[in-house]
Amino acid sequence: MAGGSDPFPVSVSSLHFPSKEQSISQTLSSLRRSALSITNRLQSIEADAAFVQEVAQYYDLPLVANERCGSWYIPPGAKTGSAYFKSTDGHTGQWDFSCRRLNLQILPIARKYGGCIIVDSTRRGKLMPDALSKTVPIWCAVINRALFPSDTAYHPVQFPPNFLPASEESQIGHRIDDFVKSLKDLKLDLDDLRQQLGKPIRVAWANRSYFHPTDLQKGDEYNLFVACSASKRVHGAEMSEGGYIQGAGDDSEGWAHGLTPPVFWAHKSTLSKTGEEDLPELIGSLVEEHRKQDSGQQATLIAPTRNLYISPADPQLNASGAYDLIINCNESPEASEDHAKRLNLGCGLSKVGSRDLRKHLHKVVAFATSQLESNSSQSLLITCESGKDLSAGVLLAILCLCYDDEGHFTGTHAKNRIDKQFIRQRLAWIVSSKHDVNPSRSTLQSVNAFLMERPDY
Repeated sequence: MAGGSDPFPVSVSSLHFPSKEQSISQTLSSLRRSALSITNRLQSIEADAAFVQEVAQYYDLPLVANERCGSWYIPPGAKTGSAYFKSTDGHTGQWDFSCRRLNLQILPIARKYGGCIIVDSTRRGKLMPDALSKTVPIWCAVINRALFPSDTAYHPVQFPPNFLPASEESQIGHRIDDFVKSLKDLKLDLDDLRQQLGKPIRVAWANRSYFHPTDLQKGDEYNLFVACSASKRVHGAEMSEGGYIQGAGDDSEGWAHGLTPPVFWAHKSTLSKTGEEDLPELIGSLVEEHRKQDSGQQATLIAPTRNLYISPADPQLNASGAYDLIINCNESPEASEDHAKRLNLGCGLSKVGSRDLRKHLHKVVAFATSQLESNSSQSLLITCESGKDLSAGVLLAILCLCYDDEGHFTGTHAKNRIDKQFIRQRLAWIVSSKHDVNPSRSTLQSVNAFLMERPDY
């Protein structure tokens, strides 16, 4: 180097810090934040998505994203469906089969293709998320036992090889029969579900360390479910990986500035050419552009009813005239005062909205009964900001109080015996019809309190 100067510092004293006050730990924190940049995350996601495509070609099976993380690793055109297996249901000592996340939507996918690949990822240091190592095996064992009681070879929990302690595998195995009972207590049509799946499930795993061998291909005796962990396992800090981030798509609320997988895949070339400092503004404009394009939501019919629908709030949907009655959980009540066929609750967002909901549910039931008693064939659309939380709570209250076991409107004459198990059964109707519904604990608490405190029950 010119002048004979050394290009690299040779001692701690020769290191240059941006300010006298900044310590080495602060500098390292700054470097870590730089390593976790949006650019690095998106590049890491692309690299992991290429691995996922290799897995799809190897097993010749369709890709199902374990939401929300899994969708980052699958281009929308290659995504066949979504699942919602929670890692918390696989946490040690908390193993569970979720009756709020039944994932029955993947049964017909598996029957059509002979199985599927469930894609997820996890952050630094782990080979695979608990959702793939435990929650999915638990779910598959429950489904196999409930739907195929005579196929006992598929009843044990199928764990990833040499991964979990034997004691944990044993403890999980002892809980499966209780989980099967919980599923049966929902009183779903198990014969219909058996037809949708066709054959029992066999589980395999794919990650950067190993694929299951080729003898575990699609078979005549079973549907093959491959639990695929997309990311390379990183043992050290992100700075040691040249910008690669394990589980880069995880917890996107904290880094993505509103970017979603569909927007990312539609504009990944533009995003990759944009400097880090300009990405937030670009992402904001792209997200808004897609929001406008995606307006005009489709509502989901809640079976077995013939007239109850749920969707995110959408002015175009409200104005379409396609639905006779509309309940909007978030919009101002004043906006519906002159519309006899509409009811706005004016609930806030998130937990505030869940608490607000409790004091409005009596109006919901009164509106539904007064309108539907004169003509029970009228369609009723229930909306909220997300179409997944407050609207599901409103639906749950109406289903419990005004509909019989066949999904017919009976008004206040239903006289259903309201208890927690009955409420879970009605919630299963909603979850089975709209698979991304996810009422918060606060929302369910508000609905349960309203239903259980009614003097006529």
